[in-house]
Amino acid sequence: MKKVFLIIIFLSSFLSAQNPNLGTSGAQFLQIPVGARAAALGGAMVGLTDDASSVFWNPAGITNVKSFDADFSYMNWFNLFDFNAAAIAYNVPDVGVFAAQMIVFTTDKMEVTTEEQPNGTGRFFDAGDIALGLTYSRMLTDKFSAGITVKYVYQRIWNETADGVAFDLGTQYKLDFRNLTIAMSMSNFGSNLKYDGADLNIVHLKNENYPFSRLTPARLQTEEFSLPLNFQVGICFDIFSLQFVKMRGAVDAVHPNDNNERLHFGTEFSFFDRFFLRGGYRYNYDDENFTAGAGANIPFGGSLIRFDYAFAFYDILPSVHRVSVGLSF
Repeated sequence: MKKVFLIIIFLSSFLSAQNPNLGTSGAQFLQIPVGARAAALGGAMVGLTDDASSVFWNPAGITNVKSFDADFSYMNWFNLFDFNAAAIAYNVPDVGVFAAQMIVFTTDKMEVTTEEQPNGTGRFFDAGDIALGLTYSRMLTDKFSAGITVKYVYQRIWNETADGVAFDLGTQYKLDFRNLTIAMSMSNFGSNLKYDGADLNIVHLKNENYPFSRLTPARLQTEEFSLPLNFQVGICFDIFSLQFVKMRGAVDAVHPNDNNERLHFGTEFSFFDRFFLRGGYRYNYDDENFTAGAGANIPFGGSLIRFDYAFAFYDILPSVHRVSVGLSF
């Protein structure tokens, strides 16, 4: 147990530095926690993740998929946005585990307003983001696994779009002591994005003192923005394990490129390996803090169906509910 506490102290040391690049990256939908189980555990997932949803947290986790696994998740983000995510994973014996993922983040249409028409212009716009990825992972030894994801990131606001390619990397190392797992992941390493589209075309009057002068075609210039690069390292272990009841704990330290360092804490109680109660805490966040949830695994023929629910508490913003459904065989 002393080893566990030493690792926790090591993780907490990540919080000592302050990030000078606060709020400088785009594609923030990539940082929204995916999946009800992960959200209920406060995002302390790089070591715990072990099904198809691993592609959203640590691609090395899909090595725990024995044959086929699928995961689907939905939430309404602050009563404004719909967030849908799906992942499937398939184990090819002696080759590795392959997976595909998709995130779709959308909002309903909103009316365009201007300074001259603050009540609306009669025109409407919407926005949407998409991430599509492919993952490969395998066991390099009997205790060490690694995985990599390549994904396409696309953003749209009205008629303006930005896209690029990003990579995720992850590892998991399992020890015999209390089922301890030490894990690491790096997410969203890729090229900068830049918006472009027809609405950036304008006409410009060179000299306002001569109203009859010719209008000149012009174009608004947009700046590049980086992806939300995120480095996360963590541990998970059995706090106690009885015949019918088990309690697992997890701690992750998170270093984003556009915010201060953070800590994620998560605890999961399992009963008969069929019913689960979960809780988490997200440290050093401006608004979000406590999370909670529950889940169940139901055998169905030769398959196992998973149902998970999570609730995230916010001080000012509306609380968020998440639901996930999984299938494995």
